[in-house]
Amino acid sequence: MTLIINNLKDIQKNIQVACQRAGREVSDITIIAVTKQVSTERAIEALDAGLTHLGENRPEGLLEKRETIEDHATWHYIGSMQTRKVRKVIDQIDYLHSLDRISLAEEIDKRANQTVNCFVQVNVSAEEAKHGLSPEEVLTFIEQLSNFPHIRVVGLMTMAPNTEDQELIRSVFKGLKKLQLEIASKGYEYAPCTELSMGMSNDYEIAIEEGATFIRIGTALVGNERRDSNEGER
Repeated sequence: MTLIINNLKDIQKNIQVACQRAGREVSDITIIAVTKQVSTERAIEALDAGLTHLGENRPEGLLEKRETIEDHATWHYIGSMQTRKVRKVIDQIDYLHSLDRISLAEEIDKRANQTVNCFVQVNVSAEEAKHGLSPEEVLTFIEQLSNFPHIRVVGLMTMAPNTEDQELIRSVFKGLKKLQLEIASKGYEYAPCTELSMGMSNDYEIAIEEGATFIRIGTALVGNERRDSNEGER
């Protein structure tokens, strides 16, 4: 637990500095502790450290941890969601960060017993390896979501390129913020689109400066037990 507490202190300091640079309030930022590379025990340590938002990217990992932690956390599904696995997890999560196609929206609306807070995933950087809609497709897609009463579009999500080029990273986040403001200005009741899920361990400070409200931090916060285990075997 000392690891997480120390990491959290450093991250909170960085958040504070980034917010000061951007003229924002620290309270605007929600940290999602991404626990996909750690055990349920480590996830519980994160909760004990005051991190109440947990993120998983696989149904198995989510369900395994949720069985123990239950509703003591706010659950975020941050990975690409396979349509055939919607039924398993959709009523077990509070937020989905990867809505990117109508077939997925149809399955969510069919299977969910409650309204699901969704982020529409946008591939701002146009990388072939990344999921998500192109920026040009987003408005039409969100307009189509009015047909699905179980879906509420709370915001947009993107991932920046894995690069040292900070200006490129910043341009991606700026692009998502611009798009979010455009959608929010429409005043859709089912798609308030006030939130931005962007920024991970290596770029969350830039993301905050450009408007992120949810940042997804894994290794820099809770560590990586899988990697540590492999290194110990060498």
